[in-house]
Amino acid sequence: MSNADIREEIKAAGLKLWQVAYALGIKSDANFSRKLRRELSEKEKSNIRAVIVQLKAEAGQKEVR
Repeated sequence: MSNADIREEIKAAGLKLWQVAYALGIKSDANFSRKLRRELSEKEKSNIRAVIVQLKAEAGQKEVR
């Protein structure tokens, strides 16, 4: 499966594909899923990983409050 590492990181962070898609400015999670069908460049993966870290941090702050 293409981008299995990204998919696993999203899952391990407790996030959904639609959450990452929205944070990336992709309005439809279906478009993000289609994007993941082809192997992404390292730059694209790096951008997605940064969003995963950001969303995970935001989720942690909400739970602490």
